[in-house]
Amino acid sequence: MTTARAAATFEPVGRSVAAARTFVRDTLQGWGHPEATDDAVVLTSELVTNAIIHAGTAVDVLCVRMADAVRIEVADRHAERELPLHSPALQPTPLDREGGRGLMLCAALASRWGVDYTAEHKRVWFQLNVAEPPAGTRAAGPELAVDELPLAEERIRVAVVRIDRGGLVSEWNDDARDLFGYEPEKVVGKPLGDLAAWPHTPGTGTGLAEALQLSRWEGSYGIRCNDGRVTPVYASHMRLRDSAGDPSTICLMVRDRERAVLQSPLRAPAGDGGESRTGTFPGGDSFEAFIGTPSPDDLDGLLQRTVERARDMLAGDAAYLLLATDDETELEVRASTGLPSARQRFARVPVETGTGRYGSARLPAVHEDLMADPDAVPLLAATGMRSVVSVPLKVEGRLTGSLGVAAEMPGRYTNEEALRLQFAADRIALAVESARLGELERLRRGSLSFLVEASDLLAGTLDRDQTLALMAQMIVPTLAAWCAVYTLPEQAEPELSYVLHEDEERIDDLRALLARIDPPEAVLVPGARLWRGPGDAAHTLALRHSFLSVSIAGNTTLAEDAETSLATAATVGGETVVLPLVARNRVIGMLVLGKPTDEHFRQEILELAEDLSRRAALALDNARLYSERTTISQSLQRSLLPPGLPDVPGVEVEVIYRPAGEGNEVGGDFYDLFEIRDGTYGFAIGDVCGTGPEAAAVTGLARTALRLLAREGFGGPAVLERLNAAILDEGARGRFLTLLYGELWPQPDGSAVLKTVCAGHPPPLRLRPDGTVEQATESQPLLGVMDDLELHSEELVLDPGDVLLCVTDGVTERREGTRMLGDEGLVDVLTTCTGLTAGAVAARVLRTVERFAAEPASDDMAILTMRVPGQRNGS
Repeated sequence: MTTARAAATFEPVGRSVAAARTFVRDTLQGWGHPEATDDAVVLTSELVTNAIIHAGTAVDVLCVRMADAVRIEVADRHAERELPLHSPALQPTPLDREGGRGLMLCAALASRWGVDYTAEHKRVWFQLNVAEPPAGTRAAGPELAVDELPLAEERIRVAVVRIDRGGLVSEWNDDARDLFGYEPEKVVGKPLGDLAAWPHTPGTGTGLAEALQLSRWEGSYGIRCNDGRVTPVYASHMRLRDSAGDPSTICLMVRDRERAVLQSPLRAPAGDGGESRTGTFPGGDSFEAFIGTPSPDDLDGLLQRTVERARDMLAGDAAYLLLATDDETELEVRASTGLPSARQRFARVPVETGTGRYGSARLPAVHEDLMADPDAVPLLAATGMRSVVSVPLKVEGRLTGSLGVAAEMPGRYTNEEALRLQFAADRIALAVESARLGELERLRRGSLSFLVEASDLLAGTLDRDQTLALMAQMIVPTLAAWCAVYTLPEQAEPELSYVLHEDEERIDDLRALLARIDPPEAVLVPGARLWRGPGDAAHTLALRHSFLSVSIAGNTTLAEDAETSLATAATVGGETVVLPLVARNRVIGMLVLGKPTDEHFRQEILELAEDLSRRAALALDNARLYSERTTISQSLQRSLLPPGLPDVPGVEVEVIYRPAGEGNEVGGDFYDLFEIRDGTYGFAIGDVCGTGPEAAAVTGLARTALRLLAREGFGGPAVLERLNAAILDEGARGRFLTLLYGELWPQPDGSAVLKTVCAGHPPPLRLRPDGTVEQATESQPLLGVMDDLELHSEELVLDPGDVLLCVTDGVTERREGTRMLGDEGLVDVLTTCTGLTAGAVAARVLRTVERFAAEPASDDMAILTMRVPGQRNGS
């Protein structure tokens, strides 16, 4: 049943197409059917265009409202039209053909459609199902030409995602699955942050976690799809609670180019009846008259609103806004609509005129046909735009940016449109500059905080591998989508040392790709330089695998390789830059930063990355130097210790050595056990004053002299007196030395005879089988102090079951606060070791020392135990 009708006739001229679109849009909105407006306007535009071009007669448009549908009829007055044949044998109309698309669109969008012929005219009609609208109007937008409305290239999908109070996905609808490629069971229970490519610059913007806590939020970000690509989405978040009071957030998402589906209508000022053609704004000469209220409170939102309003105002197909750098020599793309924004965003073009330069920045300019001058606006190359009008944004005579609107038709704009756009640019220039300066200040503060934190983290480690990992983790994803670190060994080719990607599943493929190509050249030139190697290699590999998978049909492995190669190409297909890692005026490596397909780096991000690279290079070189020092120290330490302990017949011997320096720094304590001649063994345990190379030199001297002199037949006192003279000969390089030296003779009856000289060293303790402990020798003067040193030896017999414990002062001087283990504590421990083997005694002493205090030991420790086996008590 028909409930309303509206009809209009349009002349066979080009402007009639826009008038017909306006008529249909206004009619359907007046009837309360905004849900059908977009499809109806698109179909009407195509049908009226076909009628004017091919029939050349006046066109009648009739709108009919029924109970559950609207019907649009487009009729021309050409009598001699051929009836189209519908045959399965006919090929579909090519999409790039001028005619025939109207009927294809009808078949795709309309619920019913058809073509009626009479002797006098041809009529094409289509019908769209609609729901009965509720009474009253919730919101309404201004009247716009159909060309200015957003375009949906396919069926619009609205992803509905529910986030629980913990930030985890709890619901995932079918449209979300179709848009992003994840089945619900793959994402439910995971944080939304694992999927969201949130636009983040250090120190600026609101994070995803904060946005999900707001009662309402609306804006753009990206979702990482199952194939590795990032899909820009426009989202509307609303926080609510259920009947039990449990809060959650509902996220509605559409493709960013279809943002009008969710974008809240702007509240225009009172009396806003649209922009006049004379260059003034109704409602007052104000910023709000153009940008609308409430105005966005962030720079990106303000710029995006600006380009959308500029495109709507001039009925363009695309619009863009560029901001000038501080020195006004380049312009950076900061916002666009109707263009491939991911490819253009943050791209830079010079201000000066010339081939390949952006030549209309400082004055308004109108280009009627870019085909005649393709270098006039490089930003629009290969975008299909033919005509463009651009105007400068100036503050106090200083160039701050450029605003442009483009159309696919040549000759679309005149000086009148340039004046209107310039008037709008003048209204917003000050607000844009103020927002830009605010963003720069926040960015600088955030960058400073970022660098301070990075410096603290890098200074907290001297491990090379950990430094590489920290460097990469600070860059990804804050500064780049992926990064790689090449190191440059001495006189060698660069090595790929570390690779990181924001998607962990892509790391192995990225590493394999980088391993296939030559590394970037190591040059001592500061700043970032472009590197096309990864992108070119990835696209070549993807193309090769795609050809193979097509040529060998049914090969699952090749198909999977092709899919992986395409995902890798998308990963590294954007801008890739190389920064040298320079430390102490030499290149020690390269830092590579990359973006996904068609993305560019902001200059501020590159400057921040350059600052970070300098700090990281110094930290990496410090780690290298420390590693070399540690290696030398460990090699020296090993050279100062005995290569192995000889087996002493009838005597158990155990040694435990713990240097206190980090990374096993060379210590001042040492020990030795060696065979002097058949049946005679020498042993020593000593402590050189201090640590480090000086103490190590004395340690090496003592150990070598002991062996040499003992094997020359000198007794214990003579050995130590000659060692004392050698230490004094070192002069200022000499160090005090406490030393316990002894000679050991195992006896046939199972005992062992020892002759010892204790030169200032803690005397050894003797443990009897009955548990008694006694001091085995007396202490004599230490070495390295007096010239005329006279020493004597003391003889000791170890009976079966006896244990001799020799330690350095790192054991007895173990402290915790004012408490010290001391000689008494060591005696107490040794008393409990009756019946234990030499190894067990040494282990118990060490465990007691370690447990005595929570802090790590600050002094070296050496423990030497000797035991003559015998009948064990209690066995």
